[in-house]
Amino acid sequence: MFKTLSNKFYDIKNNFFSSGKINEKNIQDGIKAIEEALINADVNFRVVKGLVKRVKEKALGEELIKSVKPGDQFVQIVHYELVELMKSDDEERLPITKDLTVIMMVGLQGSGKTTTCGKLARYLIKKGHRPLLVAADTQRPAAIEQLKVLGKTLGEQISEERGEDFEVPVYSAPQDPPPKICKDAIPIAKENNNDIVILDTAGRLHIDDALMDELLSIRKKTKPDHVFFVMDSMTGQNAFDSAKIFNEQINIDGVVLTKLDSDAKGGAALSIKEVTGKPVKFVGVGEKLDALEEFHADRMANRILGMGDIVTLVDKAEQLMDEEKAEEMYQKMVDASFTMHDLLDQFQMIKKMGNLRDLMGMLPGGLGVQMQNVDIDESIFSRIEAIIHSMTPQERDMPDIINGSRKLRISKGSGTKVQEVNQLLNQFREMRKMMQNMSKSGMFGNMMSGMGGGLGGLGGMMPGMGGAKQRSRRKKKKRKKK
Repeated sequence: MFKTLSNKFYDIKNNFFSSGKINEKNIQDGIKAIEEALINADVNFRVVKGLVKRVKEKALGEELIKSVKPGDQFVQIVHYELVELMKSDDEERLPITKDLTVIMMVGLQGSGKTTTCGKLARYLIKKGHRPLLVAADTQRPAAIEQLKVLGKTLGEQISEERGEDFEVPVYSAPQDPPPKICKDAIPIAKENNNDIVILDTAGRLHIDDALMDELLSIRKKTKPDHVFFVMDSMTGQNAFDSAKIFNEQINIDGVVLTKLDSDAKGGAALSIKEVTGKPVKFVGVGEKLDALEEFHADRMANRILGMGDIVTLVDKAEQLMDEEKAEEMYQKMVDASFTMHDLLDQFQMIKKMGNLRDLMGMLPGGLGVQMQNVDIDESIFSRIEAIIHSMTPQERDMPDIINGSRKLRISKGSGTKVQEVNQLLNQFREMRKMMQNMSKSGMFGNMMSGMGGGLGGLGGMMPGMGGAKQRSRRKKKKRKKK
């Protein structure tokens, strides 16, 4: 996500402002580099021109603050303009103010609309709502069946998480026209005590009058509270034109960007509000039903500029770790009693949080930018888990007792090499030592308490990073030999 832009902005800051001195020449050079970076990232040309003009005016007219490095001030100006470009006037992603809220999803075929309906349903269920999914796409073969499968899968997931039966109903009437399907679904939702209705409407390969007439009819008959345009973030400039037409004819309330995790450029996220006048509300960051995130302009600007996104990272961790468990983990880190048992728990949590490279991209201080370019082998999780599972309970509690013969037994039991066992043990000791030092210096403090399990998750990643860095070094050596 934003790999192209993050790398470019990271280079711009290092190339033009690393000396700490700022003048008209390096401002001009930096602005030119920013313009090129934005255009290469598929940001709309008009958006680029406006952003660059505002940054230039502010940077050249900025009175330098003595306590802040000039280069950092320039980055702050860019950050402010990025946030202004993307932010929503309504900070709440999806206001629910009625007993029954109707959400209409629109977009072109292939944008991921039906899957997004399922993801949005899960998002709302986690917030205590009871959605009804409505299969109103009678044009695309298997669209109705796809939504039914999503509803069933989602119901099974929630039932397993809660330990009780939970159903996500899907209403369909393929013999009826879509406007009637959507209209009939509303009283059915009321009868079944559903408080949200999500309308999955039909898309087309291109915009046509028949599509717009159908959508306008659905809007008129159901009077939706929210209309979201679902857009594939990887489709480039043509998608902006489609979004603009949908807004002009249907009057959308916001945009859901899909496949943002696969979009290295990120131009759509930066352009869409300026082009349509409507903000991005949610972003799809993976194929799983829980891979839908709220869009926060300030967090996205942080990622683009290499400042990381610790808040989102912590949010993800907190969703998987209850408060009591987080407090227990925090205390173990503070007093350095963190064991292999805890490390195993952390790895299992991280696997549920999403793509590892994207998680690493949320780290601040330029580390996240650099880690996006590292070849991260996620199978290392499985190998480390196998190693820990091959240890006895005593060995997990006291790794220092693991001698040569124990290492050999563990390596055979896990199907790994003794050197991999050594590597894990060494990195575990380093991690525990680092936690001790952080505790002594007061770096944990209130920040860790507020983050819950967040830094625990980051700590758990560290052994995996060692393997990633070593593979990166090996690749460099091979290239040199060639």
